[in-house]
Amino acid sequence: MRHLLWFFCAWVFVFADLASAKEVVIVTSFPKELFETYKKTFEAKHPGIKVIINSKQTNAGVTYLRETKARPEADIFWVSAPDAFQTLESDGLLEKYAPPKEIMGRIPAKIGDYPIHDPDGNYFGFAISGYGLMWNKNYLKAHKLTAPKEWTDLTDGRYHGHLVISAPSRSGTTHLTVETILQAYGWDKGWALLINSGGNMGSITERSFGVPEAVISGQYGIGVVIDFFGLSAIASGQPVEFAYPSLTSVVPASVAIVKGGPNPENARAFVDYLLSEAGQTVLFTPEIARLPVIPELYSKAPKDYPNPFKTKMGGVSFDDKLSSGRRDVVNSLYDHIITFRHNELKDAWAAIYRAEAALAKSKSANAAQGKTLVAEARKVASQVPINDQRASDKEVTGAFRSKSGLKAQLETEWENLAKANYAKARELAAKALASAK
Repeated sequence: MRHLLWFFCAWVFVFADLASAKEVVIVTSFPKELFETYKKTFEAKHPGIKVIINSKQTNAGVTYLRETKARPEADIFWVSAPDAFQTLESDGLLEKYAPPKEIMGRIPAKIGDYPIHDPDGNYFGFAISGYGLMWNKNYLKAHKLTAPKEWTDLTDGRYHGHLVISAPSRSGTTHLTVETILQAYGWDKGWALLINSGGNMGSITERSFGVPEAVISGQYGIGVVIDFFGLSAIASGQPVEFAYPSLTSVVPASVAIVKGGPNPENARAFVDYLLSEAGQTVLFTPEIARLPVIPELYSKAPKDYPNPFKTKMGGVSFDDKLSSGRRDVVNSLYDHIITFRHNELKDAWAAIYRAEAALAKSKSANAAQGKTLVAEARKVASQVPINDQRASDKEVTGAFRSKSGLKAQLETEWENLAKANYAKARELAAKALASAK
């Protein structure tokens, strides 16, 4: 009997320990270096809470929260893209919260003209993010290329095959970069820039992490990245540099509590930790290298660390509502005219550059005609198959959320038009090249 009693008591303690076990489940698109560091430091600060990471790229994370809405499995949504939070807020998937005043009082309301936190308390900026270009210094020297400074530099024929970007449908930060370019230059000029630079890309990766890896390794020379990829590589001693174009956006990377999540108290503790001085100081870790939202902490930053509260950065007043509304359309459009047609696009621009180089040296009587042909080839190759009003139309945006027949119809039209345009551009460039002889 005594042994049975001891056995019963032991199992009572086991079940009591299991019942008292605490966790916080986090959906995040951040790289392992960031979330593993925060997991370690948060668990040290809150020894009774275990951090469970569900790693998903931003768009997949949004879909996951939508699909589990009836019975949420996650407590925290933690990504860089502000328009993803706008989308989830409009879907009613985020829980309102008011962090302690002693935490919030140290964080400004805005960075430039952009709110750091959601005014309604649905999500909170924990780091400032900017979007720009990183390059491998050794690669550029070996290929005798100058460093790019502006988005428009990516359309230069000298960079053909030397660039790398991730697909915006697979990366929330690349989507933000694409939207920044569209908002900076306007829909038509912005897409012309994206299509031309897309033709110069040596590769379009599936995840944003693939871009800095390719640049650091020297596989490609120049990558389109969020700033912390460049800054962390520099801090780690890699042979790279990073620059913010004059027309870029500086916006917060944020965190939100999932409505109806299984561990709301632990979720609130995690948000408080991210926004506290202890959590903010972690951002200076070399492998993370992000920009805190508490201005006074920059006095403790490493030497030459960017300070977005003192240095003029940005140039684009980012409209997250516009971006959120057409998010699915823009991502699909990029895929169907650039990502999925990348080989044809690269070939079209290679043909254009060959014709232009030949015409620049030509003394042929037909050179003027050739220049007209190559200008037409550029125009055809840069055509976007939908205007901005249609891209934001509720019928279209609704179709992409519901995956209706209209979505499939539009995507087929876009891909067919892109394929025809790139073939036509190659044909025109070939005629232009012939006229140079």
